[in-house]
Amino acid sequence: MEGEMTMQPAAVDKGLAHTLKDDVYGMVLGVMFIAVGLNLLKCSGMITGGIAGIALLIAHVSTLPIGVLFFLVNLPFMVFCYVTMGRAFTLKTLIVNVALSAATQAVPLLLTVSYVHPLFAALVGGTFLGMGVLSLARHNASVGGTGVVTLWLQRRTGINAGKSQMVLDVLVFALSLLTLPLPLLLWSTLSALAMNAMLMNWHKPGRYQGN
Repeated sequence: MEGEMTMQPAAVDKGLAHTLKDDVYGMVLGVMFIAVGLNLLKCSGMITGGIAGIALLIAHVSTLPIGVLFFLVNLPFMVFCYVTMGRAFTLKTLIVNVALSAATQAVPLLLTVSYVHPLFAALVGGTFLGMGVLSLARHNASVGGTGVVTLWLQRRTGINAGKSQMVLDVLVFALSLLTLPLPLLLWSTLSALAMNAMLMNWHKPGRYQGN
């Protein structure tokens, strides 16, 4: 009708792109959270899910530092990262890996933990890992490893990264049965649940608009 206002579809808010400063700050925070979380779990003899869990599992039977193991285990996944996620994502992930290898070596020199209760280590360590992974994902980076696979699946299929990560974590914990006593395995499972709870609740497709 004449004079009737025509309803126009609302413009889609694509959000503001992150600046270089935003990316650097987000990646530094992510590395810090993960480095502290890894050391809390290592001090308590636990593992967790994903690439961090694989590195921690090997650390129990190896004399190599956790940071070095993390980097070495990640190398095959970096190839997958380059093929599926592109050059920019891979470059950021490589930078994160180098920084994380250094940070995991530095944290024990700056923070001495004489005792940590398993419940605290599992919940806080796992949550720190989840916060770190989330911070990196927000800035188009990752720690590599199985995280690259889950982020790729989320982008391609919409499958929640936390849920697919949980499936991969089951495989890591199945392997840990060979080296970990049952109590530590149960605490480690709690740490993985805490980590993936962060991803399932705060890394949902369409919720976050910045890129």
